[in-house]
Amino acid sequence: QMPLRETGGGSVQAGGSLRLSCAASLNRYMPYCMGWFRQAPGKDREVIATIDDYGSTNYPDSTQGRFIISKDGDKKTLFLQMTSLKPEDTAMYYCAAIRRYLGMKCSVHITNFEYWGQGTQVTVSS
Repeated sequence: QMPLRETGGGSVQAGGSLRLSCAASLNRYMPYCMGWFRQAPGKDREVIATIDDYGSTNYPDSTQGRFIISKDGDKKTLFLQMTSLKPEDTAMYYCAAIRRYLGMKCSVHITNFEYWGQGTQVTVSS
């Protein structure tokens, strides 16, 4: 069983919205940092947002405002609400998780996420 599985991708016109989900089969007694990433063809993977078990979120400047990360409590189900989508948002979207040890912050600069989903494609047409 995959520890992380994304759903909710699809094709949408510019200006539209999508909500991605990530079902997580992780140790429910272990705290995690979770995050959403995306990678467009020919481009580097970029972080969209991260969230800790308390619901504290972090966004890079590039995604602030149009994307909202959230999670569903103990079920460790992760969501990404995307609005006002643009053609440049077209990419494969991934969720990821890393065990969060004492003192570790769930920043957008974490580079060693341990668990990844297979991704869900989002295509935005103009």
